[in-house]
Amino acid sequence: MKNVECKVDALDLKILSIISKDARIPFRNVAELCGVSRAAIHLRVQHLIDMGVISGSCYEIDLLRLGYKTCTYIGIRLERGSMYKEVVEKLYEIPEVVECCYTTGPYSILAKMYSHDNEHLMQLLNGKVQEIPGVVSTETMIVLANSIKRNMPLE
Repeated sequence: MKNVECKVDALDLKILSIISKDARIPFRNVAELCGVSRAAIHLRVQHLIDMGVISGSCYEIDLLRLGYKTCTYIGIRLERGSMYKEVVEKLYEIPEVVECCYTTGPYSILAKMYSHDNEHLMQLLNGKVQEIPGVVSTETMIVLANSIKRNMPLE
């Protein structure tokens, strides 16, 4: 359900707040924290999934421990904004690109990418990203530290 605001109540928000901090928390513990039964938690979570409020469940992988030492944000200027979809399809084919947003401002696209080191980054930029038809220029910002990474508080 894209761009559709879903109606949630205070209990839904409390459940979301708890599971967004620890997706592996047992429903038994969520039920205790919320003061309701496990069955109620199961039903509420399933309803939130059905509404599209919750999507997916995955482990967070520490890419640094896997040798990806450089995280970058790449501002991409396009020949024409209407080329966005085609360029995104090509960016999707680059596994190191993990996030991509259509933006306002000086860039049409802001992409997040990981590389092993600066040499690998240069290969990705020169050999892949800048070779995509429609890409006019790029500006690369290397992340020095990720100081805040969290879900938005819901309570």
